Amino acid sequence: MPQTPGLPTVVIVGRPNVGKSTLFNAIIGQRKAITGDEPGITRDRIAGEAVHRGRRFRVIDTGGIIPDDEALIPSEILRQARVALDEAAHIIFLIDGRTEITAADRDLAGMLRRLGKPVTLAVNKIDAPVREALTADFYSLGFERVVPVSAEHRLGLADLLDIATEGFPETEAAEEEPPEDRPRAIRVAIIGRPNVGKSTLLNALLGQERAIVSPIAGTTRDSVDERMEIDGREYVFVDTAGIRRKGKTKLMAEKLSVVMARRHIRMAHIALLVLDASEGPVGGDATIGGYAHEEGRALVLVVNKWDLLNDRQRKEYEAAIRAQFRFLDYAPIVFLSAKEKRGLKGLLKQIDLCWESFNQRVPTGELNRLVSTFKLEHGRRIYYMTQPSVRPPTFVLFMDSDEPLHFSTERHIINRLRERFGFQGTPIVLKVKARR
Repeated sequence: MPQTPGLPTVVIVGRPNVGKSTLFNAIIGQRKAITGDEPGITRDRIAGEAVHRGRRFRVIDTGGIIPDDEALIPSEILRQARVALDEAAHIIFLIDGRTEITAADRDLAGMLRRLGKPVTLAVNKIDAPVREALTADFYSLGFERVVPVSAEHRLGLADLLDIATEGFPETEAAEEEPPEDRPRAIRVAIIGRPNVGKSTLLNALLGQERAIVSPIAGTTRDSVDERMEIDGREYVFVDTAGIRRKGKTKLMAEKLSVVMARRHIRMAHIALLVLDASEGPVGGDATIGGYAHEEGRALVLVVNKWDLLNDRQRKEYEAAIRAQFRFLDYAPIVFLSAKEKRGLKGLLKQIDLCWESFNQRVPTGELNRLVSTFKLEHGRRIYYMTQPSVRPPTFVLFMDSDEPLHFSTERHIINRLRERFGFQGTPIVLKVKARR
């Protein structure tokens, strides 16, 4: 969900695997963060919006914090959490009510008390009245407000949010969506294999260290989304987890990441397929591009790490891409270096062009003038043609029968539509109906 600026923010923090993502999903009412029994699933900070008793607020789920861990990813998680804590109006410190208080819990409690911000200690996994007595021990962490909850069963959630949103302004009923044809913001999913530079590209576009970046493949597991506005046009960029082949996704968290990444492709308007210039296009890239094509998303092929190669190799590389991605011949290719922040303006220009094509409508009169130039299979006839929808552009051919067109005929019609009307960067859908 795109974020509304100026809302008070509630931040959920805690050690790994205490149920933060489950609580986050329960609060926002949808499954946005990945949850599971494997510790350390959430790494970046994930944001959403919620309303409680007329109070609209922003909620952030942070990665599991281990305060003194010096390893690269845990320290990056802590850095990301601190960014969230700086903007917090209220902090929910979530702890596992079925385990003993650990040294890490005490260290994190001390860190939160030093912030001087309102903190509520939520004792999770208290799913029966007999377990509520267990919460008494947790007052020793030094917080006045201790609330027993079960994030999985949504028990105690209203009490927790009563405290967390106390003093937040009440909002008027949500305005109805505008009747205009186009969404307010362009949703752009950044997709690709692990470690090709997707998070670096997101950070470069935003101009800040928003996603965790490391040389370790598979660092991003959740999908991180951020809104930005450029020249009056709004974008929501979604950095998805790297998609591997099914045989290579062994960890449960990584398998869930693939499922969520494909879901975010489906929810996006435009997909940026990031390729690694130092490796060249591979079969895995084509598979991921196929996901976007099957979902009918507009697509840009983004060749990252171009600074590592000689510019004279550009034509050879482009030819290799076109050979590997014949079914994506409509997708523009952009060469850039996310690390050096070079080529970003060209990328944004292509996103805008793809967006226009994705929403392009052709008058029925113009379509039917073009129909007479189509070369059809023997014995087939098109009576007329219409475009009932956009995103992606979809055309209905009213013919003598509803028998599907031969692949070569369908390809010919799509090519003629592109020659005449453009449609750069977007797939085109053809449907056949019998005229009755």
